[in-house]
Amino acid sequence: MQNKIDPIMIKLLIDHKKIEAEEGKSLLLVCRENDITVPSLCWLEALADPPASCRMCYVEVTGHPKPVTACTVRVSDGMEVHTDTPAVRRLQRTAFQLLLSVHDVSCKTCPANRKCELQNLARFLKVGLKQKRFDQHLKDPALDSTHPFLDLHINHCILCGKCIQVCGLKHGRPFLTFAKRGVNTVISYYEEPDISAYPCADCDACIAVCPVSAITLKA
Repeated sequence: MQNKIDPIMIKLLIDHKKIEAEEGKSLLLVCRENDITVPSLCWLEALADPPASCRMCYVEVTGHPKPVTACTVRVSDGMEVHTDTPAVRRLQRTAFQLLLSVHDVSCKTCPANRKCELQNLARFLKVGLKQKRFDQHLKDPALDSTHPFLDLHINHCILCGKCIQVCGLKHGRPFLTFAKRGVNTVISYYEEPDISAYPCADCDACIAVCPVSAITLKA
């Protein structure tokens, strides 16, 4: 029987707060475990290689010439981190406003209203949901109802990829995917010749993980 190896514990500073953490742990996770808010829309703890696609979890790390994404950084001894600097907030607000430029802000009729991560982020960043900085680009059609079990609300989707990731983690491969490119990218799915191949009838993992209710069960 092999002896369990104790993790190496290191010390770092986050916003001038002394933190003890396991060496090599995700900086974003360490922040969350110590009640330090770093916004994120795409991160899943179970992923070994986070995609960093939402570009929201920026922090400044002493020794790095520019802000870095906390989800892709591993903590090390003596690290000094700042989560609330003008440069960090500027990047986060820009990324957030870009998301809103392709998002249908119709909160009153949205099933995610009052439990939406975009609403939470808007309050945290002190940014209005009706942004005017960038032109709005909504896609047509707004609803993809071709999936046998799910409705995909294209203009609510923020392309965080969490539905794809959690589907792959749960079923060994994802049944959802991204389609098209650039500003035309949409959430889609792999077509199966047999409807029984879809696990969706007994699984709502993608619905549960979506931060904006862009995926719903067919009525």
